[in-house]
Amino acid sequence: MTITGEVGAWNARGDAAAAVVARGLTKVYGQGDAAVHALRGVDISFATGAFTAIMGPSGSGKSTLMHCLAGLDTVSGGQVHIGDVELTGLNDKQLTLLRRERIGFIFQAFNLLPTLTAEQNIRLPLEIAGRQADRDLFDRVVETVGLRDRLGHKPAELSGGQQQRVAVARALISKPQVIFADEPTGNLDSRSGAEVLSFLRTSVHELGQTIVMVTHDPVAASYADRVVFLRDGLLVSELVRPTPQTVLDTLMKLEA
Repeated sequence: MTITGEVGAWNARGDAAAAVVARGLTKVYGQGDAAVHALRGVDISFATGAFTAIMGPSGSGKSTLMHCLAGLDTVSGGQVHIGDVELTGLNDKQLTLLRRERIGFIFQAFNLLPTLTAEQNIRLPLEIAGRQADRDLFDRVVETVGLRDRLGHKPAELSGGQQQRVAVARALISKPQVIFADEPTGNLDSRSGAEVLSFLRTSVHELGQTIVMVTHDPVAASYADRVVFLRDGLLVSELVRPTPQTVLDTLMKLEA
């Protein structure tokens, strides 16, 4: 990839091992008296090969943070790096290339193409990029998410949990530097949600993937290695090795 960023000063801050770094990140919607400050100078980094959840009360800025980190929304101030590339200042074509080559996405809506089989949906990002699938990686990803016997089925023939597993495999197959997951279990029942979260955690611990997930669910967040909490556009707390109870206790304090 030919895009370059201001790597020297960034590495000097000791963030070279991080997959994603934000410094002084601000996001303002509107102007004057109508201005809404969604992010207020957020400094945060996400370690390579780790599973991090972003949480906070409604309106805390958690979704805005993820969208800015992923290059889906512009920032009002500050810098975002994906690996050695600075997102801020890239044009639309460069951002599209960056997202295609370095970022995977998993959304609450599965976003599968209904006319394609599970295997074709998984391979779609590589087809768009004109790349061949690594057969060993494909087999390993399919085994990881438990889809070996469903590859020939179309989305309408799969359960919600199976469709989301296809979406997970699709995000993994291009070997992205980071996967952003936005409420990935929001449309699933508790059993299917637990399966998908287990697959995400396995992809981190066995495949070395980096995942950043926005969720409102303490149980979902407990699958992560680390949970960071926002309130009013500010990073205010974090937990390492979270449990559902410690996550819930922290959320209750933030909403008090």
